[in-house]
Amino acid sequence: MAPITTGGSPGAYPSQMAAPESSPAAPAPPPASQAGSTARAEAARPAQAPTERPGLATHWGETRSSYIRSTSFYRADYDRPFATASLWYNDAEGARAQAAAEGFRRTERGEVGLAQSGVVVSLRDGQGRLLPGYQAGGKAFAVGDAGERYTIWLENRTPARFEVVISVDGLDVMDGQAASFQKRGYLLQPHASLEIDGFRQSEATVAAFRFGSVRGSYAGRKGDDRNVGVVGVAMFHERGVPAWPWDPQEIERRRDANPFPGQFATPP
Repeated sequence: MAPITTGGSPGAYPSQMAAPESSPAAPAPPPASQAGSTARAEAARPAQAPTERPGLATHWGETRSSYIRSTSFYRADYDRPFATASLWYNDAEGARAQAAAEGFRRTERGEVGLAQSGVVVSLRDGQGRLLPGYQAGGKAFAVGDAGERYTIWLENRTPARFEVVISVDGLDVMDGQAASFQKRGYLLQPHASLEIDGFRQSEATVAAFRFGSVRGSYAGRKGDDRNVGVVGVAMFHERGVPAWPWDPQEIERRRDANPFPGQFATPP
């Protein structure tokens, strides 16, 4: 059922073996008072704080109303999506650095297309406005601000319905556990849009997505911040329903179509 929304070891030394005469004498131990001072100084030295990772991650935000119900959807292939996409996000400085590392091309909206852009995925702020971003190396990078609420928008421009499994920072948005293709997702209706606005708490509420520090992120608090900064989408088409026909092969065939393949007309 798919929910639908609106070194070596040390050696042993014989205890009775005398040291060679050429060996330097061991230094005398410090006076008791000096040794005590050293011990106190070592104890007073503060432990080194863990290094804070820069950039943004997603926090578990405030509770918001968001209603779903369950419906039937049978995947054509249970654990193999026919299209996947990743959308990276960061603060302005981090997004620029990531885009530059990928061979920055242009400033653009932070969105990405699936199935030859039959479905478009974007990040939007709390007012529904598209976040700015960069396109580089075939990747899209959205720019956010710490403390800002954001949502994931999917726009279906096709006549088919799909099941979409969504992850944020490597966590499934439905159950907050490690994301995988085997998880169930949301139903994206034909020629419709879908807004995912948080980690699901129940059939009626979500915890809002909010940008913040890596250390305080939902993934970080769960003990694994390796995958912060990316939103993932896996799209499944329905069993018994023809898949979206505009695959890369068909697009390529039409791109290579010759408008003048012959010289003269021939009989049929």
